[in-house]
Amino acid sequence: MVLVFAETWNGQFKKSTFEAVRYGASCAKMAGSHCTALVMGACDDPSALAAHGAENVIHVSDAGSFEPHAFAGTMADIAQQDGAKTLVVAGTSNGKAFAGLLAIKVDAAAISQVIALPENMSPLTVERSAFSAKGLEICVSNAAQTVLTLIPNAIGMTEVNPGAGNLRQADMSGKALAVPGEQTVASGRIPLPEAERVVSAGRGLKAAENWGMVEELAAVLGATTACSKPVSDIGWRPHSEHVGQTGIHINPQLYIAIGISGAIQHLAGVSGSRVIVAINIDPEAPFFKAADYGVVGDAFEVVPKLTEALKKHFA
Repeated sequence: MVLVFAETWNGQFKKSTFEAVRYGASCAKMAGSHCTALVMGACDDPSALAAHGAENVIHVSDAGSFEPHAFAGTMADIAQQDGAKTLVVAGTSNGKAFAGLLAIKVDAAAISQVIALPENMSPLTVERSAFSAKGLEICVSNAAQTVLTLIPNAIGMTEVNPGAGNLRQADMSGKALAVPGEQTVASGRIPLPEAERVVSAGRGLKAAENWGMVEELAAVLGATTACSKPVSDIGWRPHSEHVGQTGIHINPQLYIAIGISGAIQHLAGVSGSRVIVAINIDPEAPFFKAADYGVVGDAFEVVPKLTEALKKHFA
């Protein structure tokens, strides 16, 4: 059996959750088994996962807000009870936070950064991104159980047949780790690892107060904002927006880089983007070699015109 962690956001499923459930359903079909989705916490419609291939849906409604140790413990108990061989987790911020704990609790092998469906289920053979997205690695697991962490947006919505969506309730069994301090829950924008569209900018914007046009362009596109490492280092933008080798790795459908030269460290974190658009006043900027589309021009002229054109297009 394949068990999938179905993450929610304010009671709603994320796109990365649907990707993970469909991935699990595909794995189950290859193994001649079935896919079960595990929902922890408040959820408006757990049975919606049936349309994405879940044969069974387990809802732990008393889970409360996300806590890695508690969630990993509960999923581990259900995996042992139901005999799950493959455990699938979307590589979101929460998923990454507890996938390793889950593997420890069930004494399973763990394969992260998965980017494709398994080549084989016995032994489990999958392809993962490696060396800061510069290479690929084929991993083979002979373990009794394996935890797979998927890169959001890398695999996409695989074709599956709808499942029965049999719903059952379960109780929280995992224990939270007591940590001093207050817990805060992020809200508002889509987290960078899960965003389909990202608008990013670098030192070419010259000052923090010039970020308004970046945010306006992002708003028109329904995108999440990001920045280069130097920008976060000097305090123009928060470190939570830093994408690159030492920051957040992203795989959006569209990545727009404004005033970013394209150093190799930055490219390592965004090379998984489906389409890259670079806007830079320097025609020799390295980013143009990696970009699908390039605009040589002053960002303070190009970006406002692009924003206005998009507003007319979407009107």
